[in-house]
Amino acid sequence: MNKLTPLLLSCILVPWVLSATVKKFDWSFENIEEAAISHEEDSVLNNEEFLEAKRPETDVMSFPQSDIVPDVTPQPDSELPTCLLCVCLTGSVYCEEILIDVVPTLPKETAYLYARYNKIKRINTKDFANFPTLKRIDLTGNLIEEIEEGAFSKLPLLEELSLAENKLTKLPVLPAKLTVFNANYNMLKSRGVKSNAFRKLTNLSYLYLSNNQLDSVPLHLPESLRILHMQNNNITSISDETFCKGNSTLYIREKMEEIRLDGNPVSLAKYPNSFICLKMLPFGSYF
Repeated sequence: MNKLTPLLLSCILVPWVLSATVKKFDWSFENIEEAAISHEEDSVLNNEEFLEAKRPETDVMSFPQSDIVPDVTPQPDSELPTCLLCVCLTGSVYCEEILIDVVPTLPKETAYLYARYNKIKRINTKDFANFPTLKRIDLTGNLIEEIEEGAFSKLPLLEELSLAENKLTKLPVLPAKLTVFNANYNMLKSRGVKSNAFRKLTNLSYLYLSNNQLDSVPLHLPESLRILHMQNNNITSISDETFCKGNSTLYIREKMEEIRLDGNPVSLAKYPNSFICLKMLPFGSYF
């Protein structure tokens, strides 16, 4: 009896324990699976809520107008609008060192044109015919050989004109209101400068004609002139009428401040009466 009791107990208890263990395991597995599914659903929901919060109000993103780059189809340089080739600011156009060979078409309101160091060879009457607002033109460092008569005649407000470092042999008629004219470093000869070229320029203060082939100082220089540069030419003589009035010892050029004749073959000491109306002697050779 004592030997059979443990055996009977084991036969009764073992199946019951195993059954309870399996049930416990199944229950725990189901709970784990349900918990995992529940966690996944919560994650998806939270993710959707996050994306919804980040999604913009519309599906198409809008940009500020200034960030939109216009579609510009490339064209040959000659056909490009001036303000794509040059820099255009209010009233000013900068076309420097872009190798253009003609004066570009300018905006109507242009007051200042800088077209230095290009390959312009000729100035035509039509180039500036419709731009009465121009006050300054700088064409320094081009290849200009010819300027049609009247090319600057329709510029009533033009005050400053630079044609320096070109290939001019003669000057055109200049606008009446010029205050500054620069034609340094050309190939100007005296026969290419009319005797009255500067006479009517009653506002002209600065005249630069150095490094040319002039053999005389132009006559009838205006009373307004303050600075005259004619160094490095071929000037061989000066007359009593060049700067002064030979028949008047009372005449004084009040505004003249500087005359440069250095680098010319003329000996200024031979012409003492040519400078009696000046407040100072010209720069140059006196030997």
